[in-house]
Amino acid sequence: MVFANIAYFSLLLFLIPYVIWYVMRYKKNDASLQMSDTSVYADTPKTYKNYLLHVPFVLRVIFFILMIFVLARPQSTNSWQHSEVEGIDIMMAIDISTSMLAEDLKPNRLEAAKQVASEFINGRPNDNIGITLFAGESFTQCPLTVDHAVLLNLIKDAKCGIIEDGTAVGMGIANAVTRLKDSKAKSKVIILLTDGTNNRGDISPLTAAEIAKSFGIRVYTIGVGTNGTAPYPYPVGGTVQYVNLPVEIDEQTLTQIAGTTEANYFRATSNSKLKEVYEEIDKLEKTKLHVKEFSKKQEEYLPFALAAFLVLLLEIILRNVVLRRLP
Repeated sequence: MVFANIAYFSLLLFLIPYVIWYVMRYKKNDASLQMSDTSVYADTPKTYKNYLLHVPFVLRVIFFILMIFVLARPQSTNSWQHSEVEGIDIMMAIDISTSMLAEDLKPNRLEAAKQVASEFINGRPNDNIGITLFAGESFTQCPLTVDHAVLLNLIKDAKCGIIEDGTAVGMGIANAVTRLKDSKAKSKVIILLTDGTNNRGDISPLTAAEIAKSFGIRVYTIGVGTNGTAPYPYPVGGTVQYVNLPVEIDEQTLTQIAGTTEANYFRATSNSKLKEVYEEIDKLEKTKLHVKEFSKKQEEYLPFALAAFLVLLLEIILRNVVLRRLP
């Protein structure tokens, strides 16, 4: 139940001085019949009228409250909502070659990519999302799922060295396509993140892009890494030595992949830039939400008005019949 004129409830504050006035008046009220000694009436039993003495006042207060409810216009709402959520199917293809250990992003490229990807997943609860990992070869870490808790745990387990080293960009795209090609979703997307150039695999990146295009899949590509050189950790004799290695990202091929599938290429040179890239993709690929809402309001003041009338009638009867005072 809702109230159309809720401001009228402020009138309830007037009950405070009214109650105070009634109490003070009752204490100062002189007896209508004065006697020199009332001890003779000390053992006189009380009648029901003694218990009803303050009932008219209570009824007057209840009447006042009920009338405020009437003025506030209570209303019942009959509403129903029809929602249709159309999620987007997204495969995230992440490079886990050893070059992703470079620390131009903090703590390194792979950990930064995992952190931002997790934030991206948390912001899209209605989408089917999966993960493909690739280096010298490719495999599915997690198929399309709406169980994002499982998905996030599997992202944490992604690390370098679990498969043969190298950068098979084409294989990464092809693996993601196999997970999306039979999808019934109207929007199918691959977000591919890499820091190098394709040097392994049986499928070239551009061929994989053409395959994705044939299934109506858009491939957003992200080149991650700073410009120039980046510090790379080398284990040497139980210690770690850092060597500055050149950053070699095949931006031309990544741009062609995105262009072939009517998507975009992005370059992320820092943690903040990588986050901005995922935020931009999030804006471009919004989940479609259709909501139809119907509402019908009905006035519900009548029960309160009837109750107020009965309370007022009862008070009049008590005050003028049952508790009537002789002049």
